[in-house]
Parts: sequence; C-alpha cells; structure tokens
Amino acid sequence: EGAGQHRSGGQEWREDRRGPARRLQQQLCGTGQERTGQDRQQQQATRQAWPRLASTGLCGRRLHCRRAVSFVVSSSSDFAKQQQKMAADNMEIDDSLYSRQRYVLGDHAMCQMAQSYVFLSGIGGLGIEIAKNIILAGIKALTIHDTKPSETWDLGSNFFLHEDDIASQRNRAKATMLQLAELNPYVQVTASNILLDENTDLSFLQHYQCVVLTETRLSLQKKINNFCRSHQPPIKFISADVYGVFCRVFCDFGDHFDVSDPSGEEPKEIFIQSITKSNPGIVTCMDNANHGLETGQFVTFREINGMTELNESVLQVTVLSLYSFSIGDTSSLGPYLHGGIAVQLKMPKIFTFENLETQLLNPRCFNVDFSKPEAPLQIHTAMLSLDAFQEQHKRLPNIGCLQDAEEVMKLALTLSETLKNKTTVNQAVIKWLSWTARGCLAPLTAAFGGIVSQEVLKALTGKFSPLQQWLYFDAMEIFETLDSTNSDQFQPRGDRYDALRACVGESICHKLRNLNVFIVGCGAIGCEMLKNFALLGISTGSEQGMITITDPDLIEKSNLNRQFLFRPQHIQKPKSYTAAAATLTINPQMKIDSHLNKVCPSTENVYNDNFYTQVDVVVTALDNVEARRYVDSRCVSNQCPLLDSGTMGTKGHTEVIVPKLTESYNSHRDPPEEEIPFCTLKSFPALIEHTIQWSRDKFESSFSYKPSMYNKFWDTYLSIDNVLKRMEKGESLEGSFQAVKLISRWPTDWHHCVSLARVKFEKYFHHKAVQLLHSFPLDTKLKDGSLFWQSPKRPPCPIQFDINDELHYSFIASAARLFAAIYRIPYTDQDISKESVSRLLSEVKVPKFTPSAKQIETDENVKRSDQAKLAVSSEEERVAIELLNQARRAGVANKDHLHMMPVSFEKDNDVNGHIDFITAASNIRAKMYNIDTADRLKTKRIAGRIIPAIATATAAVSGLVALELIKLVGDHPFEAFRNCFFNLAIPIIVFTEPAAVKRTQIRHDISFTIWDRWTIYGAADFTLLNFIDAVKETYKVEPTMVVHGVKMLYVPVMPGHVKRLKLTMQKLVKPTVDRKYVDLTVSFAAESDGDDDLPGPPVRYYFRPEAN
Repeated sequence: EGAGQHRSGGQEWREDRRGPARRLQQQLCGTGQERTGQDRQQQQATRQAWPRLASTGLCGRRLHCRRAVSFVVSSSSDFAKQQQKMAADNMEIDDSLYSRQRYVLGDHAMCQMAQSYVFLSGIGGLGIEIAKNIILAGIKALTIHDTKPSETWDLGSNFFLHEDDIASQRNRAKATMLQLAELNPYVQVTASNILLDENTDLSFLQHYQCVVLTETRLSLQKKINNFCRSHQPPIKFISADVYGVFCRVFCDFGDHFDVSDPSGEEPKEIFIQSITKSNPGIVTCMDNANHGLETGQFVTFREINGMTELNESVLQVTVLSLYSFSIGDTSSLGPYLHGGIAVQLKMPKIFTFENLETQLLNPRCFNVDFSKPEAPLQIHTAMLSLDAFQEQHKRLPNIGCLQDAEEVMKLALTLSETLKNKTTVNQAVIKWLSWTARGCLAPLTAAFGGIVSQEVLKALTGKFSPLQQWLYFDAMEIFETLDSTNSDQFQPRGDRYDALRACVGESICHKLRNLNVFIVGCGAIGCEMLKNFALLGISTGSEQGMITITDPDLIEKSNLNRQFLFRPQHIQKPKSYTAAAATLTINPQMKIDSHLNKVCPSTENVYNDNFYTQVDVVVTALDNVEARRYVDSRCVSNQCPLLDSGTMGTKGHTEVIVPKLTESYNSHRDPPEEEIPFCTLKSFPALIEHTIQWSRDKFESSFSYKPSMYNKFWDTYLSIDNVLKRMEKGESLEGSFQAVKLISRWPTDWHHCVSLARVKFEKYFHHKAVQLLHSFPLDTKLKDGSLFWQSPKRPPCPIQFDINDELHYSFIASAARLFAAIYRIPYTDQDISKESVSRLLSEVKVPKFTPSAKQIETDENVKRSDQAKLAVSSEEERVAIELLNQARRAGVANKDHLHMMPVSFEKDNDVNGHIDFITAASNIRAKMYNIDTADRLKTKRIAGRIIPAIATATAAVSGLVALELIKLVGDHPFEAFRNCFFNLAIPIIVFTEPAAVKRTQIRHDISFTIWDRWTIYGAADFTLLNFIDAVKETYKVEPTMVVHGVKMLYVPVMPGHVKRLKLTMQKLVKPTVDRKYVDLTVSFAAESDGDDDLPGPPVRYYFRPEAN
C-alpha cells in the first residue's frame, strides 16, 4: 500500500470533507456572509454523520451538548450572571466526543464555551490555526472574517486552502468555512468579508464574548480594543500576529476578570502526622510526604482527633519545608491527638488588564527564554516599528530589502525613546524581522496558534490564569547557518513554498523536500505533525524523500476532538492510512508510506538497522514512556536524530536529541510512580483512588483473568471425564480447583446471574467489613500503645443492602450483566429494570457469614501475590472432586460449558456496564470506609488511566517540534536547539538548551559518549579470545567482561567462563543466517585497584571481515 495509492485516495477524501456543515441561522455580522438556502438540510445531514450515544447505560445520561436556556450577552446585572451560570450548569456534554478535554477544563467551563460566540479576523496561517483549535474545543459559534482572496502564497500556511481556491481567487474565509465547520458539528461557523476599517460601525461586535484579531493594522486594533472595553460586560480582546520568525499576542480581558481556577490542578489531600500547639501552629505531613503546597494557599481540615476546632476551618498556609507548613496561632486550641486530613482549597482570583494604547508604551511582557531576557522588549520595539512602517507605506517591508530594513531601524530608534521601559534596539532583530515579515513559518503559526487559542478559551470560561498581557517569542536561531548576504535565496518563485522560503531560504526548502522521516504514532500529535510537514513540503522531492508513519490503532469517536485529520466516517478505520490520505489533500506532492505496526522488538525485522540508516530523523508521537525508551535506544544505536514530544492536559514538552551533541531520552529517568501498597488496596483504603483501583482489580479478576484461566485449563485437559478421572487417581492438575469452582457455579439463566451479583455484594461490602472488625476491633492497639485504627487507616462499616439505594442497584445490575456476558446468558432491557431486579432479589438466599481467625496482611511492603493460586492442596483436590461430581449430576458440567467469554475492559463504551460496575463498587466501598465518593467522570479517568488532553497543547508541541526539525535539516550548532516545557494553564513557557552529551573517561586518553560505537571485524573461526585481543589492539584497553543482551558471554570470575575464550564467536552468540553483526556490551578494569569496572561503549562485532 504505497504512497501512490494514498495520493489516488486523497482526492476522494477531500471531496468528502467538502460535505455538509452547520452554519449560523442568523447573520451576526451584517452583509458579506456566505449563506445558502440549504442550511437546514446540511445541518441535519451533519448531525446524522455524528451519531449520538443512546442512554442505555445503568448510570445513563443523554450525552450530547445543547443549549438548555438562552444566553443573554448584553446584560451586566447579577441576575444575568446568575442566569448564565444556571445555563452552563444545566447543559449536557457529549462525553463520547469530549471525554479527554472534560478532564482538562471541567464541565462548567465546557458548558460556558458551548454558549460563547467568537469573532476571528484574518484567516491566514495563524488565524486558521486558532479557528481549528477553538472549534475543536467546542465553542457555540465562530465567525471567521477575512477580506483577502486566496493566493498561491497561502498554500504554505493555510491547510484548508486548495489549488481550486487559488484558481478562483475565493475569499479565504469563505473557502475554509465548510472544512472548519466539519471539525465539530456542535459549533456554528459563518464567514464574513465585510470591510473592517476605522470607519466601520463596530456595533455588530456586541454579539460576541471574545474578539480575536490577526493581520490587522495597529490603528484598527486600538479602535476595536477601545470598543470592546466600552461594552458592559467588556468583550474580551486578543490580537496576535506572526511575522516571519517573530510572533506576538496581546490580551485585554477588562479591568476586573474573575478566574475560578487559576491552575487547574487537582486539590491536594495531605495526611497529618502532627500539629503543634503553638504560635504559629506547625503541621507535619505523615511519613514525610511532600505536601506540594505554596505559601499563600488555603487549606481546610477534617477528621482531626483532638484540636477539633480546626475541623472545617479555612486557613492560609506558610510553607516551612517540603513536609511541613504553618497555619497561624493554635496555642489556645485543644491538644492534638491523632489523624486528620488537610485539603487544599481552590480560591478564585481577580486579574486586571490595561488597554492596548497604555500597554504599547509600558508593556507587561512574559519572558519564555531566560537565555534572552531582553528579547521581549526588543521584539516589542521592533514590531512597533514594523507597525509604523505599515501605516506609512501600506505594505510590509520587501523580502531581503536592506533599504526597508534601514527605515524600520530608524523608526525603532525613534519609537524606543517613547517607551517607559527603555531597552537597546537589537539590530539583528530589526534586520531579520524586516527581512522575513512577509513570510510565514508554518510551525511557528501552529505553536503560537495553540498558545493563543488557549487564551481564547480562558477569556470565555474564566478557567486558568490569563496571559498578562504581552507574549513575544522568536525562532531567530534558524538564521545561524543561513547566508544572509544572498537575498535571492529568500525571494518568491511562484509556488506554494514562497512564504516558507522567505523565512528559511531555498537551500533549506530543498533539503526539506528530500527528507526521509519516520513518524511513530498517529494520534493527536501525529496528525498535527503531518499537517506541519505538508505545509513545509517535507518528502515532496521528485526523486528523494519519504514519510513513513506507523500506528496500529483504529480511530475512535473520542479521537475526533483533537485528531483533526479524522471525521465521523473514519471511525474504526486505521489511523495511519486515514491520516495519510487526509494529509495528501493538504499537499498532494507528499510521499507517505503508512504502516499498522507497533515499533517494538517484535517488529525489528521491519524496522531494522538498515531501515534506520535510511531515515534522516525519527519523530515520536507516543503516549507512553516505555515505547519512547525503545525508540530512543534504536535511534542511539543507529546514530539517528530523534524529536520527542508529549502532552498531558495543558502541559507539554518537546525534546530534541541530536547525535554527538545531546543526551538521549534514556539519559535521564523520571522517578517511578508510587504503587498503592497491596494491603491498602485490599483492606485499608484511605482515598477514593484506592477504592477505584480496587474496583478495577475486581473487574479484571472476575471478568477477564479468571475466565481466561478457565479457558486455558479446559483447552489443556479437554474433557470433564478426563479431568475427573485423573483427579480421582490423585493426579494434581494445575488450576483445577479454580476451574471446577467456576463450572460448578455456572448460571443457567438471568436470575442466576442476579444471584451471583447479590452474593458478591455481600462478600465485598458486608463480610469483608465484619471480618476486619473481628480481626481488629475498634479498640485494638499497636505495640507502642497507639490505636490501630487511626489515620490513614479507617475502620470499615458493614453495608446493609438496599435495593432503593441507586449505587446498590447499579452494582447488582452491572455485575449481573457482566456475569451474563462471560457465561453467555441472554437478557433483555426489561430484565435489568429496577422492578425486575428487585423481584428476582427477593428470591435470593444470601449465605450467612461467620468471621474466621485468618491472618490479614498489614505490612505495606508486602507485594501483591499472583491473581490466582494455581497450585492445588490435597483438601482443595477433595473439594474439587466433590464439586465436579455434583455439577455433573446437576447437568451443569457439560461440554457446552467448557468455554467462557472473557471481557476486555473498555472505558469509552458507555453502554457496556464496565464503568458502571467500577463506579458503583468503588463508591459503595468508599462509603463503607467513610471516604468521599467520586462521580462517574472522575472514576472513569482514574480507572481508565485516561490522560487529559486538549487540542491547544497538541498544536503547540507539534509546531515546536517542527521548528527543531528545520534546525536539524540546516545542520545547526548545539546552541541553536531548544527544548521546551510549558503549562498553558498557569501560563508558563520555558525554552532551554538541550543537555549536552556527557563524556565518560575510561583512561586518561580514552573516553566515549553514548553516541560512540566501537567496531570489530571477525571471521568464521574468530574466538572470544581473538575478540578481546582485537579490542585491546584497536582501542588500547582490555575488556574484563563481555555481555550480549542479558547473556553474559565472559565474566572471568564465573565458573567455566575462562574455557569460553577458545570458543568461536559464532558458537557463543548463535546468530541467525542473515545476521551480519551483533552489538556487545563490554567493561574495563578501573585504573585504581578496588574500584568497580567501567562500562564502555557498545562494540559492534561483524561476523565477517571488513572486506566482506
């Protein structure tokens, strides 16, 4: 399935994407909007293309997003604000589409967005990125405004424009409106081409909650900003621009902007070890756990024994250390005894803004690169001079024109004197801004578009801290290897890459066209990356260049909220093939080879060393650390550059790994995640996370693991008679006791499934508590005299079953459905109704329970045992024989019952009962231990290990990665590369140089880095001793140990290893017939006696002489 087929299929996909789209049913911007008489039919067709999820789940909700009440935008009264909040709270959200984003923004912010109208002017490279991101996020309506016709130049920055738009010179807004609308059927998109200038009546803007301007003259920005400020409540105002390799954004959300959640972080819960009775009182965390608080934050307390006055109080903290904080005067309170939890409170915050005119002279700038602290003010001055140049000449400076650059410089020198914060005028900034201002660097518009889009969402929702008030950054490092004396390199040539060429020159464009790229993963980052590469013209060379992309996954509906190349008709189709076809509609000249493979040891026959040697750069778009580590190891082994990135909610990182220059991904390791102790999960939960994990474990054990083991047992022993006969002869069969128990309990109908669920309820939520309190009565004390049941241990309370409790009913119904699934028992919708289940439960006899003297594990260091004990004791064998005979007599043990249907946990299918079971089980257990319960949404995130995600962060990281790719192609020096970490919620954006590669010293004159590899050529009769001698002769140091993978080939102290010196390398390594070499790990003796051996670089041993 080669690139040619993708190109032929791409046109078909493009025709599909120009299908129906929702539009506004009223004109919001006066004349100039594109409308047809088929709006209703198109709207209905699009809705049908996005099937809604029926509410058939036990915790069922109608999962779609709609307006519950009308939204009044013009009133500033408290009543109107209250109405707005009520409207937001009453809306329903399409969880199947927005599930990952809900965990980032929260439902209230999501519903506020779904009522918000945005006006966006300028649909160039930056404008189209902002439009894409906020439509994916799910605002109510977007008006895109543009007065310019489509030009060939635009094809290098606007991914929704095509050759036919250029040929017909369609207005950019009208040409892209339908494709933007298809990104999200819940968002109404309209296009406007009205003239917007100093004489325009701006009253139409009062319909919008946020106005975003791009490609707008500064004088008009001031006028619109003043209008937005004059409105009550103020219309949020954002202006943003990208000129060449420089970008800026300005935000003004009014004099008084309320933020409900400045950080978006989960409130911290801190178990308390002690509280001093003093002034100030000092709180110490249990087990020296890091509290994670900051001075000035607020906490409330609960469950404190002694000093009870603190319970439910709200106090401000002062951090003393990682493990302690003070809370004010506690000297007059009662003495602290034990226990207690401090819970962080999320406090709202008010932000104030100044208008654009004021901020132009005294800007509040946000610094992102601490190696260039003067850069924000210098770029501010330079861009003001560029604005002045445009006002005077009604154009941007010409590409590579020194005369224009000199004039911009003169303007900058004059303007810098008017600023309150004086700074030196940077001639290099002025020169390159003037030189490239007409250009557009697609990766920069992608990265900046993600950042600006997040500010739009903040403006609409009051969620997260807004940017105050200017953000500038640049990609000037790109120029470090460019020949600035040859302006011809930057001049337009009449093709789609002119905007790129104006920024990086033709030589870089040529290298990009011939690039071979391997993209691992085709999710949200992968889709964005392909779009950026299409705009850069990567792998479009007539003879060279190829993008290889692989991803084994199929498209799910939840992907459509971020993975913007996919549409509803692509659900359950392969990501890599679909994304390739979509990318070819952006740039039909690309060559893309799509695969469905994982990149792992089992596919090294596909992605072998020869494959990596033909790749110029590897780009990872993965969602787990282990896969990254593996790809990184293959890149290091084959000296291949690697660009890595990832996101989690509003956080993102990018890392550039360059052979010989930087450390690799594996050079540093994050601390491992702390596992919940087994005894905590099993008997002593303290947090809702513990009960959710326990419920997920019960799901896996009962409905997946045990059925799988059951099938494995009967696949091995084939028949009931055979098993019974061998057991009666005293033969021990592994897993027999568990298999016999399951077959003896095989339900015959739905009633029996309900009975099994009811018995499970009693075992989980009543018997367990009774047994614990029997083993550890409430007055139990430890050896030191302290109470056994004190924080974090909570004594359980046995739960009495009540069918009228929704959680109890939900547990029974969902568990019964799961039992029916694994035992293949049919049931109807009527069967799971509360009336039907209640009637069946009235006939269930629950076995009585007597607590025993069994040992209950309390040691937190004891690890979890295997899921099931497979070895069988003699008593279990006797019981198993008896049970199997009874089952045969009852007709339950028959050949039709030798196979169960294991259930695979699926978090995104809301009708299968999986999350219903886990939510009900977790919350009942939480009530049993007096732990605050969690709603279904939070339970789904924790149980499903869902990584929160939003399109804004994805767009930002992909753009930043593509910037580093340009530097790689240009053979830039180490100092030019940048890693980035950001959190768009706070916001914080930090660019740093990557970590320089470290050099390890073996001898004073012998050293190596992770990128070095030694080479030894052997022969058929080459022995291990020959290999050691060859290393010593070639590299002047003698190996003391030789290892192949996990196999130790030669360790002198190991018995028999000295004899191996005479064996051939062929016999020791046992290579396959086609294997040409093997990579070995060697160690060398330290120079000082007594020191450990020193590791060396990998040694690649070839089985044949170099000539062969």
